[in-house]
Amino acid sequence: MPTPLIDQPFPWPEGKRCAVCISFDIDAESLIHLGYREEADNKIMTRSEARYDAEVATPRLLAVFRNQNIKQTFFVPAWCLEHYKGLAESILKDGHEIAHHGYMHENPNKLSDAEDRAWFRRSVASIEKITGRKPAGFRAPSYGFSRISLELMLEAGMVYDASLMGHDIPYLLKHPKGSLIELPSQRALDDWTYFVMSRDYNWMMPIAPPEHAFSIYRAEFDAAWRHGGLWVAVWHPFATGRLSRCEAMDQLIDHMKGKGGVWFATMEEIALHAKKMHEEGKWKPFVQELPYATGLVPALKTA
Repeated sequence: MPTPLIDQPFPWPEGKRCAVCISFDIDAESLIHLGYREEADNKIMTRSEARYDAEVATPRLLAVFRNQNIKQTFFVPAWCLEHYKGLAESILKDGHEIAHHGYMHENPNKLSDAEDRAWFRRSVASIEKITGRKPAGFRAPSYGFSRISLELMLEAGMVYDASLMGHDIPYLLKHPKGSLIELPSQRALDDWTYFVMSRDYNWMMPIAPPEHAFSIYRAEFDAAWRHGGLWVAVWHPFATGRLSRCEAMDQLIDHMKGKGGVWFATMEEIALHAKKMHEEGKWKPFVQELPYATGLVPALKTA
């Protein structure tokens, strides 16, 4: 019998042991246009890889999810939804969720408050226009959760954030203007860490077989299953959507199903369940209040 490692086990629905969301960030060409601007038209090879993200890999991933009969979440910069006609429809028709991932993958931490607010609101408006509803959640591009990100989410009426890494189960982010559910992941479940080799992205990971990353994903899942955790992948179609890795993903889903008691759900479904459990007094969440601090901490002011 393993030692319980989560102090307050989360009440998953119908007696499930853990929850899984294989979320994908469909960034496509947004990073190239944002990072290179006037040079983007000359980045043909990298743009071909970026287009593979939306045009080849995403349909393939949707086919796997369809075959496995699971609904998951796609975080998509709004510009990508505007640029790739039919992308949103292909995701939504299978019952998946589209969530906020910036307008053009701009990093909120590198923007002024005014710029951050403008881009955030522009993306909300664009997603609502394309999908017919406001996004329920947000993942900050490059994990660049800013000092006003929570405030912007609350203003937009969002239910959850998926940018932070402060626990192994859902928890509560609290702000003077309100609170929402945080659905955390971790670096070990981000495929960029293992598969991205690109000079244009300034990220040069050594090429390794899918088994290297997927053995880590499986170990993290098995631990989440034993201890009642939340397992959230942060994957990218151009990386994990390649043939050998997509095969490995399909096999990992089979492994998860074989364990039994796994709730495959969208991020919105998980967040709404957490919110309901909290409101009904069936779950006392771990709480983090934001902002953590403003300006220098006192010790540094006197140093």
